[in-house]
Order: sequence, then C-alpha cells, then structure tokens
Amino acid sequence: MSSDIVPMKTREFQNHHFDSTIWNDFSFRGDDIIISSYAKSGTTWTQQICAQLVFGANNDKKVAEISPWVDLRVPPKEVKLPAIEAQDHRRIMKTHLPIDALVFSKKAKYIYIGRDGRDVVFSFFHHHTHANETWYHAMNDTPSRVGPPIEPPTGDVVQYFNDWLDKDGYPMWPFWESIRGWWNVRNLPNVLFLHFEAMKRDMAKEIRRVAAFIGTEINEDEWDDILHHCSFEYMKENAADAAPLGGIFWDGGAQTFVNKGVNGRWRDVLSAEDVAKYESVVSQELPADCAHWLATGEMR
Repeated sequence: MSSDIVPMKTREFQNHHFDSTIWNDFSFRGDDIIISSYAKSGTTWTQQICAQLVFGANNDKKVAEISPWVDLRVPPKEVKLPAIEAQDHRRIMKTHLPIDALVFSKKAKYIYIGRDGRDVVFSFFHHHTHANETWYHAMNDTPSRVGPPIEPPTGDVVQYFNDWLDKDGYPMWPFWESIRGWWNVRNLPNVLFLHFEAMKRDMAKEIRRVAAFIGTEINEDEWDDILHHCSFEYMKENAADAAPLGGIFWDGGAQTFVNKGVNGRWRDVLSAEDVAKYESVVSQELPADCAHWLATGEMR
C-alpha cells in the first residue's frame, strides 16, 4: 500500500466484546500510540514496553489503568471516550479490530503484533476456561451486545482448537481477516510490525525498534530497569498492574491473566492431522510471505 493512502473504515464490527462505533467519535492526537493485535499475541507485553519507554523505567503507571482497549464495549463510549480525552499524557491505547473496521489516522503510530494461530488458541483456551461469572456478565448481560452471547467452553483444548479453526475464530472473532488486513498496510510509515516469537528471541532488539518507531529516546541509565520491567517474570509478579480491573474477571485473578508467556504448547497436544489441517487453512487464507511471518516472526 502506498504511503500516501490511508486505510478506510468500510464496516462496523460488533459482538459480545466489540463495539467498533466507539472509534467513530474518537479525537486523535498527533502523538497517539495504538497497539493492535488479534489478541493473545503479546498485546499487554507491548503496552508495558511502550509505557516504559514513554514514562521511564521507574514510573508508577499501571498499563491496565492508562492504556484502554478502546473498542471493548464495556464501559460504553459515553464513559470511555471522556476518560481517554482527559488523559494529559501521551496516550497508549489498544485495539483488536480488523483494519477495515477501524478508524485509521495518519496522526497516530500503530504497532501490530502477530503470533502463530496455534499459540493464540492455546492462550485463549486458558483465558476462556478461567473466566468467571463477572466476566460473563460483562460480556453478555450489559447493554449494547450485538449477536449471541459467549458461552463457556464445553470440551478440551483440542476441541477448542478445531472449533476455532473450523469456524474462523469461534467463539471469539475471525482471525484470518485480522492478519490479512494488517499485513496489507505493513509498509505504511506509521505502522510497525512486531511478532511474539521475535520478542521472545531478542526482547532488547525489539524494544529498541519500538523506541525508534514512536520517537522516544532511551535513557541508557534506565536500560537494565526497562528490560527488567518488561520481562515475563516481572509482569507475572506484578500481574495486577496489567490485568483489567486487577484481574477480577478470572478465577485465580491477575496471575491467570498473565499466564505462561510461552509458545509451542500445542506441539505435544495436537495430532499430526490437526497440524496439517491448520497448515492447509493457513495456505488458503494467507499469502506465503505472510504465512511465513506468522509462523516464525521473520519478514521475507
């Protein structure tokens, strides 16, 4: 996509989680940072990285409080938008919308994070199976839900994986359109692509890429502290700072929300037939270079 073309919103996307109309009334600032992913791909990790770079390593900012999920339909836009507008610091926000359901601005910096779909599903299964009644009430019983409610999982992780693959993201939301749409805008000057696997391989390198992209100079005296505060160990120990409302939506609390932070758990669980089925769907849904990036984090 040419650097002078701005992606256009062509539809609304609403379900038990989403209300894309919130972006229609959003007022952008020139230094906004918007972190995007399908979900369960390192979003909270990237929010933490951006907060460390923007506010410094020894700040008291909690990403769960300062970095809202804009298109989550709770709280409603009448509450959410004034709260975001009232933030007097550089704003760090997140979205899980596909690009064609998002109001896109040349003013903002967009960071998109990808992860192998199999790892995404295994993380979502943990997230979903530990959701409690407070979570189901927020997703299903609050006003403005569009479409059917989300129900508790009924099978094991293999069944969950096959349902997700057969029904494109069920019971959450479509996966492939998110990857394709953002892949198509990867070369825009205000878009940066990250990948969970690359962040695991060399977190320091990826943090410096983020810093350069958002235009934040790293205080080298704080570098070791930044790395420490962005480590999985630190985030697990301080999970209540990252989990929405301190983790009240999950049995086990915030420690459940920040789970294992690893890839490849599917390798010892999925059968060869399951893996082949996934790879066949990938080849149908994504161009080869995108499929390679999604599986490995490597750009060709």
